[in-house]
Amino acid sequence: MQRIDKEGRERATEDRFREFFVRGLAGDGASYQAFLRELGGHLRAFLRKRLSGLPDDIEDLVQETLIAVHTRRHTYDTRQPLTPWVHAIAKYKIVDLLRARATRDRVTDPFDEESDLFAAVDTDAATARRDVAKLLATLPERQRLPIVYTKLDGLSVVEAARATGMSESAIKVGVHRGLKALATMLKGTR
Repeated sequence: MQRIDKEGRERATEDRFREFFVRGLAGDGASYQAFLRELGGHLRAFLRKRLSGLPDDIEDLVQETLIAVHTRRHTYDTRQPLTPWVHAIAKYKIVDLLRARATRDRVTDPFDEESDLFAAVDTDAATARRDVAKLLATLPERQRLPIVYTKLDGLSVVEAARATGMSESAIKVGVHRGLKALATMLKGTR
């Protein structure tokens, strides 16, 4: 029951955002202002959930994300759901923030011996990401996209379905079959 209520709220929010945004794209300034105002509140909650350890950076990221949505509004495909598009932009802003913080922290103490300890871990992570990307590239799109959206990007099945245009059951089946295919490939290489 709670899941249905949550999905209903998410769908209503998506519909309201899309309506305001599409009207704004068509030149309705009041709708566009309403979209930005409501989206700001939505983004605060979205970012607060993901950056609980960095509360001072949330408002800056909200503003940066709103600016990015505004400047890239012409790239939005009105046939697709809006919320996953906005969330993707917000996630890129989070990555930018974390990279900037890592660079800034690294620059402040370049001779920190602990950073040498973690350098190998970073290399291992980069190698693992590259290996995963190569494995995923061998899968057909109907299996690869559901895995990327749900397992790597952290979208729900509903969000992944909206982002890909696939049904929710197709997303679940794609993840299951894709992971099974990857497991079979990995067993064959050992």
